[in-house]
Amino acid sequence: MKITEELVDYVSTLSRLRLPQEEKAKMAGELEQIVTYMDTLNTLDTDGVEPMSHIFPLKNVLRADVVVPSADREVLLSGAPARDEETFRVPKAVE
Repeated sequence: MKITEELVDYVSTLSRLRLPQEEKAKMAGELEQIVTYMDTLNTLDTDGVEPMSHIFPLKNVLRADVVVPSADREVLLSGAPARDEETFRVPKAVE
């Protein structure tokens, strides 16, 4: 695929970049090298290869869930300026 300066202008507009005129030809060449490399990758046989997000296997290290009693409701509500039997009372925010 031939990358033209018009395409470079279009991509730079989409990415909200301003390229000086002298850099546009250089950028066109670099983008063309990238597209050529991607075309090379498209020729590879990838049948049977599962998609992956990382080249190394990642495993999250998480602690085991442990059920513990929560804080006492009366203690939590003791500092509330307004409350009912089980919850905080707040002024109405939406009409």
